Amino acid sequence: MDFTRSKVFARAGLIGNPSDGYNGKTITVIVKNFYAQVILYEWDRLEIIPGSSDESDFPSIHELAKDVRLHGYYGGIRLVKAAINGFLLYCTQRKLPLQDRNFSLRYESSIPRQVGMAGSSAIVVATLRALMDFYGIDIPKQILPSLVLSIERDQLGIPAGLQDRVAQVYEGCVYMNFAKDVMRTDDGFTVGEYEDLPVSLLPPLYVSYSVECSEPTEVFHNNLRFRYDQGESAVISAMQQCAELTVRAREALLSGKKELLPGLLDANFDIRQLICRLPAEQVLMVETARSCGASANFAGSGGAIVGTYPDEAAYIRLRAAMQKIGCETIKPILE
Repeated sequence: MDFTRSKVFARAGLIGNPSDGYNGKTITVIVKNFYAQVILYEWDRLEIIPGSSDESDFPSIHELAKDVRLHGYYGGIRLVKAAINGFLLYCTQRKLPLQDRNFSLRYESSIPRQVGMAGSSAIVVATLRALMDFYGIDIPKQILPSLVLSIERDQLGIPAGLQDRVAQVYEGCVYMNFAKDVMRTDDGFTVGEYEDLPVSLLPPLYVSYSVECSEPTEVFHNNLRFRYDQGESAVISAMQQCAELTVRAREALLSGKKELLPGLLDANFDIRQLICRLPAEQVLMVETARSCGASANFAGSGGAIVGTYPDEAAYIRLRAAMQKIGCETIKPILE
């Protein structure tokens, strides 16, 4: 049986967070240790097979409550359905003919949920890529992230920026500029400036995460967006500072001064902490990493951090210390 397989990886926002949704700039790396995968093959009816996150059978009421606490009330099927509907709307509006064929679709994801590593958008991107291959439709690379964002925002009400979607479409390490003066319209979608940076320019990186500290991205962004839209000077200034740190990080990497990156990452988190009341458990993650000689910044809006470490001995200390507070630590696979 012929089938289409699409794999999309997790991501970690290296610097610029959380300014990506506020006309800022970011640098983001892909994390190939985790991925969402969609497998699609021709079928007589359109069928979506539930994934593990759509589980509705539990050994006890306490296990159900734990699942809700960690994963919320929604699994991945809503993401798959929205992606399919968004794909159809895109093709219909552009009069792109679709072959008269149905399919069965199944998905899986190893991306830790609600820790800010873009697990939701990975499922949407993977579904769209599988549909593009199945129906022979080409969606331009620079447009695909914006289509994904529109699906999540308009159909599912997920507040987000372009960063995650750009990272997962372009992969590797990407510098993104979302400043108002560079944003443009392409085929009805708003796109920014995206630049691939060689991963060889980066110093050694780690990612630590804790599903026990997870939090849906909307919990963080809803409050911040309101304050930003109200013109709160501290929030606006913080976004500008985060964007400026990103520019400095890009310049440091391109000029071979990767040793400047740790201080810039730490400064990014410190700015974020000034404008937001951050969960104590997530602040502890950053403080623990720094106590081991590593730099640390939030990888997104959840229970994951990303940073640099000076040597292997420091990484070993870091892993042990993070494990004591219930966190897993990995070296991200970037290519």
